[in-house]
Amino acid sequence: MKLSEGVEWGLHCVNMLAGLPPGATLPTRALAEFHGLSETYLSKHLQALTNAGIIESLPGPRGGYRLARPAEQITLLAVVEAIDGREPLFRCAEIRQRGPVASGPEAFRMPCGIHVAMARAEKAWREALRAQTIADTVMHYQRDVSSDAQAQTVQWVAGRMRLSPEK
Repeated sequence: MKLSEGVEWGLHCVNMLAGLPPGATLPTRALAEFHGLSETYLSKHLQALTNAGIIESLPGPRGGYRLARPAEQITLLAVVEAIDGREPLFRCAEIRQRGPVASGPEAFRMPCGIHVAMARAEKAWREALRAQTIADTVMHYQRDVSSDAQAQTVQWVAGRMRLSPEK
């Protein structure tokens, strides 16, 4: 399984937006600059997060992005699915029905054990991501990143955030 880079980018941007004070936004340019990313490519992912109702985009000179709902209500799974979609990670093509001794579908009463195992693993993975919120990852950052690094981030963000009308 390999998630797209956009998932990492989206998660970090949503985490950053979770730390904004009420009424503040960050423009795409600032989010891209902070993470060393292409503004054009990042904007596609921010649009996907907006379409999913995770973040909202405010237009105009005081606009930018902010969370659409509290960080406690945004799961990691919601971000993953907004960026990479909801398609199953494993697709069983029933290759056991091919080859020199192939039998038709009637010979196989149940899905193959590989399909069952992969579906079980994916379900556990999705449940784990559904149980984790952006608030959890923000708390982890606050606990595990040095106070100096946090202060530098706060100062950097403060110089680039825009104040906009309240929700």
